[in-house]
Amino acid sequence: MRNEPYQILALGGDHIGPEVVAAALEVLRHVARQANIPIEIEEDLLGGASWDKHGTFCTDAVLEKARQADATLVGAVGGPKWDSIRIDGPITETDGLTRLRIELDVYNALRPSRAWDPILHRTPFRPEVVKGTDVMVIRENSGGIYYGEPRGRETLADGQERAFEISEYHTHEVERIARCAFEVAKRRRNKVASLDKSNVMESGKLWRETVARIGRDEYPDVELTHLLMDYALLAVTMNPQDFDVIVTSNLFGDLISDLTGAFAGSLGMLPSATLPGIVPIGETMRGGVYEPTHGTAPDISGKGIANPFGAILSVAMMFEYAFGRADLAQKIENAVEHVLRDGILPPDLGGNAMTKDVTQAVIAALI
Repeated sequence: MRNEPYQILALGGDHIGPEVVAAALEVLRHVARQANIPIEIEEDLLGGASWDKHGTFCTDAVLEKARQADATLVGAVGGPKWDSIRIDGPITETDGLTRLRIELDVYNALRPSRAWDPILHRTPFRPEVVKGTDVMVIRENSGGIYYGEPRGRETLADGQERAFEISEYHTHEVERIARCAFEVAKRRRNKVASLDKSNVMESGKLWRETVARIGRDEYPDVELTHLLMDYALLAVTMNPQDFDVIVTSNLFGDLISDLTGAFAGSLGMLPSATLPGIVPIGETMRGGVYEPTHGTAPDISGKGIANPFGAILSVAMMFEYAFGRADLAQKIENAVEHVLRDGILPPDLGGNAMTKDVTQAVIAALI
């Protein structure tokens, strides 16, 4: 047993972010006590809340706390109040969460989605199509078109506006995310689908060539399939049970991980772990960022009805990767399924349970 406490940084962010983080922290504390895992939690600001107090979306102090933490739990950031703020400089100055991801080099974004039997009726699929679906999207999270330079806007001589950014990948960036995907597949069903646009994009050609080489030379026992991104959207929708691990670029991963939310019945069900690599089962990894993938939902902020499942399942991922306790992660997942089966559902899943009611039901199921 570890004697030194795990250091957890909690950054609620904006609107419903602090609400779901508070719920997740209750579950985190409860399971840690049950398992006799020492933890210390510090809370701070990120996103619009940080801007309102400090004039920046992520302070240097918060970044340093994240560097020192064993794990960082984030709620959600942004909202209409801050959307019109324009800052000269790199994207890390305009988005606090992006700054955390880039500065911590947490390039390996794990975004799981599964079809939960008790809420199959909340999906747009026939039950026989989606039942049993369990997909892990691995999104490269530190490169690609979101961070490529040059980028910007300019007014041309004829008065038109020109906006531009480039999609750029280096070989080592593709190699490391490919290895993460293959390693995760070895824990699951040994299948990787790599998505790109190699038919029209040079970065896509490099992506496909590099993933193919890593698969052939280092993971010949893992089944690898290459799909063009546009067809992949159709294939994943038509036959979701066929997919295991999906690996793709930053932009495409952003898109397809939201699509897979349909399998779970709501974006509110989706957790994520953004890691600086991957480690074997049972080993710990410092420096990860754990967060639900939903937005800040300003329309329901303060009403106490936000879905906390995504944040709670993000804590489950924290137990698996930051604490090396996959057994406790499974325990939390089982508790979530128990609550879903009992019909204790927040409004986005068709119920009327409050955030606090869902949270307490999950804790009661953690036996």
